[in-house]
Amino acid sequence: MGVPQAMDALRSKAALVRESLQKSQTITESMVSILGSFDHRLSSLETAMRPTQTRTHSIRRAHENIDKTLKGAEAILTRFDLTRKAEAKILRGPHEDLQSYLEAIDQLRSNIQYFTNHKSFKSSSGIITHANNLLTKAISRLEDEFRNLLTNYSKVVESDCLLDGLPDSLRSSGTTTAKRNDNKKDSDNQKNLENAVYTPPTLIPPRVLPLLHNLAQQMVQAGHQQQLFRIYK
Repeated sequence: MGVPQAMDALRSKAALVRESLQKSQTITESMVSILGSFDHRLSSLETAMRPTQTRTHSIRRAHENIDKTLKGAEAILTRFDLTRKAEAKILRGPHEDLQSYLEAIDQLRSNIQYFTNHKSFKSSSGIITHANNLLTKAISRLEDEFRNLLTNYSKVVESDCLLDGLPDSLRSSGTTTAKRNDNKKDSDNQKNLENAVYTPPTLIPPRVLPLLHNLAQQMVQAGHQQQLFRIYK
């Protein structure tokens, strides 16, 4: 009687295990089916979203291009405004504010270089021509200003005045050394030359020298060295 009961118990347990395995298989197949459905739906969603993503990318690129165009236009408009301000200063001439006049010339040169490097801009050639004509007029006025400063502030120094710059020891040496022997005279003269401090005469007021320097520098940059030489003569 014991063996049959044990066999029945084993059969019951085997049946439970078989039933559990069948349920597990059913659940597994159901999960695979659900996951497959999700994958199909995600693929469909990705397919549906692809045109939207493409349009979004195109919109982003268009926005970037518009932003670059606006920045380029702003830079060009700024150059136009700077040219207009420089032109107004140059037309007023260098008499009112020489430093501002020189800064306007530098700005013109900068604008000419800018539009030369951006010749793709439709009006670049016209702007460069106008700025070059304005620069020529500005340099011509600088020549007049340079000539006027030299004429008004420089002075001719007589040769006698140059001797006034010598120290007393050198100016009086001609009368005192006549009584000495030659060796003593040479020694004293050499000592006087070594210790002498010469005071040059003031030919041009110090406050005018920086202005003349800046004017000459601008003219040299414009290639007007010969005009400078003629004015000096």
